[in-house]
Amino acid sequence: MLALEHPRPGAGFARLWTATAVSNLGDGVTMVAGPLLLATVTDEPALIAGGAFAAQLPWLLFALVSGAYVDRLDRRRLVVAVNLLRGLILAGVAAAVATGHASVPLIYAAWFLLGAGETLADTAYGALLPSVVAPEELERANARLGATFTIANQFAAKPLGAWLYGIAAAVPFGLDAVTFVVAAALIAGLHRVPARSVAVPDAVRSSLREEIAEGLRWLWRHRLLRTLAVAMGVANIAFCAAFAVFVLYARERLGLSDVGYGFLLTTFAVGGLAGAGLAARLARRFGTAAVLRAGLIVEVLTHLTLAISTNPLLAGGAIIIFGVHTMVWGVLVSAIRQRAVPEHLRGRVGSVHGLLETGGAALGWLLGAALTQLLDVTTPFWIAAFAMVAVTAAAWRTLSLANPLPVRG
Repeated sequence: MLALEHPRPGAGFARLWTATAVSNLGDGVTMVAGPLLLATVTDEPALIAGGAFAAQLPWLLFALVSGAYVDRLDRRRLVVAVNLLRGLILAGVAAAVATGHASVPLIYAAWFLLGAGETLADTAYGALLPSVVAPEELERANARLGATFTIANQFAAKPLGAWLYGIAAAVPFGLDAVTFVVAAALIAGLHRVPARSVAVPDAVRSSLREEIAEGLRWLWRHRLLRTLAVAMGVANIAFCAAFAVFVLYARERLGLSDVGYGFLLTTFAVGGLAGAGLAARLARRFGTAAVLRAGLIVEVLTHLTLAISTNPLLAGGAIIIFGVHTMVWGVLVSAIRQRAVPEHLRGRVGSVHGLLETGGAALGWLLGAALTQLLDVTTPFWIAAFAMVAVTAAAWRTLSLANPLPVRG
């Protein structure tokens, strides 16, 4: 048995935090530059949209397998190796763009490989955090990571990516490659972060399928985490179904221009940033269970408001509150999971959450587009509201089990 120490956020967390900040900035830059690159090499809307699907597909294919490997391998070394490989892939993309050899197949292949690496790295990051942060500090640590993601990925990276692409199309991809190398160097400097809490000899290790099944069984038997995981999956389907054609909703229902639509989108990030600062305080003041229940009510009210509103200010206000909720919910649920899941299962259980999150989003996008074609732009919001009423009713009693360790001020 390996003894684990859980220091207060210090050098270990600072390295992890900085690594995620740097890589989030690079990811955000590529998120903007990628569609611009595809639009340069093809004018087919379906092919341009397919780039996002190519990046998400690995989560549907490999999430559970990646979780098992995160629990098998040294997580620190795994993150370092994956980040270096992702940096190499992006350097190849930058070289192809600079020499005029970029093509749709090449871009799809690169995005798919980057997505596959993401399933490993993101799962490993989540499993590493409880090894460098004390249990009572997890809300604060997750909030800092969430705020950093919002600032780096959603605020700073978007204009930076477009600006860099305007200078030279290869530059944003080269920058992202550098950020992965920097993140790898930072994680390589983490010390005394065990891969597992219990050393399992290779001779008695289960098959990959058995290890995945073990993680699924553990999650299913944990009443609170099972409820949170299912609620999150359904909520993602409802959210993405409602927001799949949000640009049409903004134009037809709210009467916004393209610029107005862009400003409306930023309200998500504004709410998320506020939520990062409020999560631990709300949990301390009202209790985690009450905050999670309030979040489900916010989901219902947000969808109802957007279904009936034609006022852009009211819609923007609802989205800001929704952004606060999503960040608070994510911070608190992550802390609950990180405290409850045994060290040797963190990768597998975390990968199930990743699968539900991405799988729910993909299903929601398809469902929302189909509903809007058959009916109108408000139908997905009505359906999402009723779906979240059902989720709230089903999860209400179980959420009383959400009782973490006290959060320090």
